[in-house]
Order: sequence, then structure tokens, then C-alpha cells
Amino acid sequence: MRDKRYSSLLAPLAATLFNLLLVYVVYFLARIVYLLENWSYFSQGLTTSHLMEMLGGGLVFDTSAILVTNIPYIVLMLFPLHLKEIHIYQKICKWVFLVVNGLALAVNLCDAVYFRFTMRRTTTTVFGEFSNEGNLGGIFFTETLHHWYLVLFFIVVMWGLYRLYRHSGLQQNSHTWWQYDLATLLSLAALAPFVVAGIRGGFTTAVRPITISNANQYADRPVEAALVLNTPFSLYRTIGKSVFIVPEYYSDQKEMEAVYSPIHLPNDSVPFTKKNVVVLIVESFGREYIGALNKTLENGHYKGYTPCVDSLISKSITFTHSYCNGRKSIDGMPSILSSIPMFVEPFFLTPASMNNVSGIASLLADEGYQTAFFHGAQRGSMGFMAFARSTGFQEYYGREDYDADKRFGGDDDFDGMWAIWDEPFLQYYCTKMSEMKEPFMTAVFTASSHHPYVIPEKYKDTYPEEGIIMHKCIRYTDMALGKFFAKASQQSWFNNTIFVLTSDHTNMSDHDYYQTDLGGFCSPIIIYEPGRESDSLPHPDIQDKIAQQIDILPTILGMLGYQKPYFAFGIDLFNTPAEDTWAVNYLNGIYQYVKHGHVLQFDGQKTRAVYALTDSLMQHNMMVDGRWMKDEGRSVQPQMERELKAIIQQYMYRMTHDQLTVTNP
Repeated sequence: MRDKRYSSLLAPLAATLFNLLLVYVVYFLARIVYLLENWSYFSQGLTTSHLMEMLGGGLVFDTSAILVTNIPYIVLMLFPLHLKEIHIYQKICKWVFLVVNGLALAVNLCDAVYFRFTMRRTTTTVFGEFSNEGNLGGIFFTETLHHWYLVLFFIVVMWGLYRLYRHSGLQQNSHTWWQYDLATLLSLAALAPFVVAGIRGGFTTAVRPITISNANQYADRPVEAALVLNTPFSLYRTIGKSVFIVPEYYSDQKEMEAVYSPIHLPNDSVPFTKKNVVVLIVESFGREYIGALNKTLENGHYKGYTPCVDSLISKSITFTHSYCNGRKSIDGMPSILSSIPMFVEPFFLTPASMNNVSGIASLLADEGYQTAFFHGAQRGSMGFMAFARSTGFQEYYGREDYDADKRFGGDDDFDGMWAIWDEPFLQYYCTKMSEMKEPFMTAVFTASSHHPYVIPEKYKDTYPEEGIIMHKCIRYTDMALGKFFAKASQQSWFNNTIFVLTSDHTNMSDHDYYQTDLGGFCSPIIIYEPGRESDSLPHPDIQDKIAQQIDILPTILGMLGYQKPYFAFGIDLFNTPAEDTWAVNYLNGIYQYVKHGHVLQFDGQKTRAVYALTDSLMQHNMMVDGRWMKDEGRSVQPQMERELKAIIQQYMYRMTHDQLTVTNP
């Protein structure tokens, strides 16, 4: 009888451990779903041994997330409290357990769907990103219908968790109070060190609390870090955290400035020409969809989905390698319009967004340009209006302004989810520019080539479903761009205008190259100058250079012959030799630096991989575990690392010291 009583005193500890073990199973199953849902991104070169390595690494992050989120449950189960003998108290414990872990499962499953848009786990910045959107309920409902099998999976797993849950087993008056208190206190004390160690990621004092970047020690490619992590961990580890930490690669400021500086000095030999500037930021319009930029794809048989843009490219300047600097819409605007790339987190959502920031609009406004930004969504959507105003756009035209213009279709042209359809809004955009005083600088952000991937009803037979769900949207937006340029060509300002077309980021893909760590950043950068009269600028061509979104601002200013110093992280593509062009982006704690025919992946402390740029599928890492497997690349790695460190340190220092303009260098 005494042994049975003592064993019952340990029942709460045994039940707690058993139930937490169930949660490990839930996290494991969620990770498998994450893998299968995004199989094309993770399957490249995946071996069984490496999969086991990532799953094993995932246990470290699962342990931290499980213990942090279940602390209330652990305390309820083990803290000395005689109420635990009451049936209702045990039911409360059970429902706390189910709700907490049900939410964890739900965010993991939702993130399995969201991954393909960001190629990383969601962090707390997502709450700021969508804080101004009123259509999230509709988006969530649509995705729920599309991914009904995940809903069914959630229900089955939660039913299993409910059925397998083990109660504490305590019975009223089955023991004395001192025996009970001593047993539960000892259980809690014994478990506490393991909880602390699990949350931190290890027992030793040398182990710092693990963070998101630690996932890369189990990953061969940056994109794989998302599989190692779990979403609850990514969320709670980014609450209130400092986004930008200044490294100390260079102790000598002058040495760093000599390697890299974002301050640009004017070329006095070129006169300033006040041409209009029009920047088209096309939603999700990745390079993959454009036939003219993929002539070798599918053994030369790939036609793409953009006949209108293909025609535009034949009259434009573009580049053999061109990249976006982020994976979200809110990354695109700072990169394109202010030459600020995304490092760590979207610039919009960091404290640095309150810094003094310049941009192409503010720089040209000071030269007498009229400036305006256009976005067919409601004012405040995605924070675009705030950023546009902060960077010098004098006017902002959104859905409300379109609706108020009686020359157009008003809210009948609303897509029902995000914004005005691209075709009518781009016509509105062209009309409004014709009412502006020259010179003007404008930018438009389109919306139709976006989730939930629908097109106007009247075009459903014209652009039927083909390939992946995105393709019909790309065809529709391409048509809208074609009609925009057709109308613009009839305007008096057309031949005095420089047009730039790019995407905010990439999106859904059905080719292996565009699913690699670097391929996921391939965006078009197309520069069209219809009335060019000078032979000093390149003729229409696909130049053999590396280009990126942050190069757009300095390149346009170079074309105009801008005469003042200015701030930009990018370079002037037309006044930089091909061998000195480069690109940089950030993915899951890894900086990717493209230059000298190579791609270098750097985790902030050391180089983790070097690939030849011609190794399009990134299958042959020249450096494994710090050792060179091939001599090729060995000579460029030190220089590339030196340059990348200067870029990172300049970025972090200037973000934290409010030095993003020339006026406060």
C-alpha cells in the first residue's frame, strides 16, 4: 500500500513527461509535412543521412520551443497545489496543454504554406508586415480551402493528442500533505535544470541561448535552415530582439571605406539631364517567367509567359544575372527606390525605418521633379504609403483615388482581395502621369500577379490554367504592361522618359534552377529609354553583368548625370566594369555574395560554401567543412569575403547610427 501511494505521488511527473513526449511527436509530424509541402525546395541533392542530420538538429529547436510554450502547463502539473486532486483542475491542465500545442501545430502548418513566398520561417515581423491589411480573413479562408488536407491533418493529430493525453492520476486524500508537497517540489526541482538547458540549447555555460542562425550548423544550404527550425521557436526568439548588431570585421574606418563605401560622388563630366523617370515594380514577376531571359531553359524550347515584356526587352538594356535583394514586397521598395537591401529583417519593420532615409524621389524632388507613388490597394496597405512619403514622394495614389476618378471603373475594378486589377490601374497610372508637370519621377506597384492567383472573369478563357497556378496571372499582368506601354508611347512625355521594370521579389517556380538558394532571388531588371539620343549609353542589349535591385537608384542617377553626392548601397551599372559588378542577399542567417563568377555563402563568422556561378543548381560546393575541395575559387574567396564583410559592417553601423543619407555621414 505504501509503495503504491509513493508511486502515485510521482504520477504527475510521469504524466507530464509522457505528454511532452507526445508534443515531440507532433512537432516531428509537422516538420515532415513542412518537408513534403515544399519538397521541390528541399529535395535537391537530399540524402537520407543529411535528412537525418536535419531532423536530429530539429530536435534541439523543438525542445526549446516545446519547453518555452509549455512552461504554464509544466507549472500547473508540478507546482505543489492540492487542487490538483480535483477533477476540474486536471481538466484545466489538459485544455491548457491542448490549446497551447494546438496553436503551435497550427502556426507550423500555416508556415508550411507561407514558406514558398519567403523561403524562411516566419518571425514576429509578420505582425507588422500585415498590420494594415483588412483582407487577412479572406486570404486565410481561401488557403484553408486550397489546403484542406492540412486542416484534416490538424484535426487528426489533435484528436490523437486528446485521446492519448495522460492525467496526473492523483486522487483526493490518497496521501498526506507533506508527502505530496515534498514529491512535487522534488519533481519540479529535478525537471527545472533540464527545462533551462533545453530552452538554451545545451547544459554547458559556453552554450549561448540558441537563436535562428544556429540552424545553419545542421544545413548544407541556407534554405534548409527553415526545415531545421520550427515556427514557434522563430516567433518567440525574435520578440523584442535587436535586429542589427554591428560586427567588428574592421577596426579602422578608413580601411573599411577603402574596401566599400555607400557614398557616391558625382561624375562632373556628364551634364545633368532632366528626363522623366518611371519605375514599374511588378508583383512577383520573377525572371523565370520571361522567355527572353531564359533562352537556354528547357533545352532552348522555353517560351515563357510574357510576350509583351519579351518585346520590351528587345528594345531595352538588361543583364545576364539580375537579382532582388529580399523575398517580400516590403523588401522590394527600399531596395529599388532607396538602394537599401534586406539584411536580417525587412527594413520597414525595424527601428532603423525611423532613420533619415533618402531615395530617388527625394533626390530628384530637390532638383525640381514632381514625384508620385501609385499602388492600387487601399491607403496604408503594406506600409507603402508611409515609406513613400518618408523617401520623398510628394503624392500617393491608391485605391481610394482610383475610385474617386470618374473616368475609370471605380471599385468595380477591385479584385475583391488586394487591389485594383493591373490592367485598369496601369491605364490610370499613365493618365495621371500625363497630368503631371515634367520632369516627374513616379513609381507604381502592381498587385494582380499575387495570391490568391485569380484574374478578371472576362479573361478566364483568354488565359486558362497552365503549368502552375501563377502562370495565368503572369500572362494577364504581361498583357496589362503591354497596354500600358502602348498608351504611354502616345503621350508627349514618352520620348523624354527612362523606364525601369523589375519585380518586388520572386514567387512560385517550376524549374530547379529557380528553387536554389540563389535562383530564388532572380528578378528582372529592365531599363528602357525610348528617346535616347546619345551614343554614350549602351545600346539595347543583355549585358554580361551582375545586377541587383539596389543598383537601380545609382544607375538611373548616372544616366541622368546627377551632380551631387548621394547615398546608395548599390552601384551604377553603366559606369562599372563587368568584373566589378556584384550582388548580395540574405537568407536564413546566410549572406550570399555574387562576384568574380562565384557565389560565396557567409554566416557572419566564416565562409560556409563557394559555388561557381555556372553551377546553376549549386551542386558542387568548393569548400566543405572549411577545406577546399577544388582549387577553383580559392583565389577569389579571400577578396570576396573581405568585400562582403565591409558591406555588412557598413550596413549595420549606418542602420544603428542613423547614417543613411549623405547629409549625416
